[in-house]
Amino acid sequence: MSAQITLATAHRVLVQLLHDRRTVALIVALPALELTLLRFVLDADPDVFDRWALPLLGVFPLITMFLVTSVAMLRERTSGTLERLLTTPIHKLDLLLGYGLGFALAATVQAVITCGIAYGLLGLDTAGSAWLVVAIAVANALLGMALGLFTSAFARSEFQATQLMPAIVVPQLLLCGLIWPRDKMAPALEAISNLLPMTYTINALTEVTRHATATAGLWRNLTVVALSALAALLLGALTLRRRTP
Repeated sequence: MSAQITLATAHRVLVQLLHDRRTVALIVALPALELTLLRFVLDADPDVFDRWALPLLGVFPLITMFLVTSVAMLRERTSGTLERLLTTPIHKLDLLLGYGLGFALAATVQAVITCGIAYGLLGLDTAGSAWLVVAIAVANALLGMALGLFTSAFARSEFQATQLMPAIVVPQLLLCGLIWPRDKMAPALEAISNLLPMTYTINALTEVTRHATATAGLWRNLTVVALSALAALLLGALTLRRRTP
């Protein structure tokens, strides 16, 4: 492993992102605009906005980073960039950590801006600290990044990459407890929801709404999200096949 190679990979990822204005808008502006729209839709009842906005602060990063990473990684695969990199002595872990670091920085910017607008301009009010929400949002963004890296191996075009998003995200949205309490679902569906990482994101955010300080339950749920991201990243590593020059 080489820190220099990892940082160089992260720098390349960030430069590519910054040169794509639509991607920058997707990461930075879109979640904030959608939260602003939700705030005005629910203008008559701020409590309802608080109840819906907080979970969405965890959902938006996963969706956006999944889309950005899956499409970006697919371009790397189809353009031959990834194949050329894998003919060099670069270690797979250097490559993955470089991608992870680059997208993690983008995810952190997204989380800070979106949470700042939600709390500072839209009046979001929670018992817990906004920085806990930022930490959960970043963890969920890393999960989306890792899932995007993994699923990009199963797409042959950008259209196919975006098609994979509903298959990965929508079942989690339906079963995570955001729309309907999990304990009121059919037992089989509740059991499936226990295996889905977004369930633990919603659980962690629920802890923020109920407690002023970080609880053991919050850290437990956040740990599950982080381990899920690590598992997806390791699965993504299996799709990176080294070629001999």
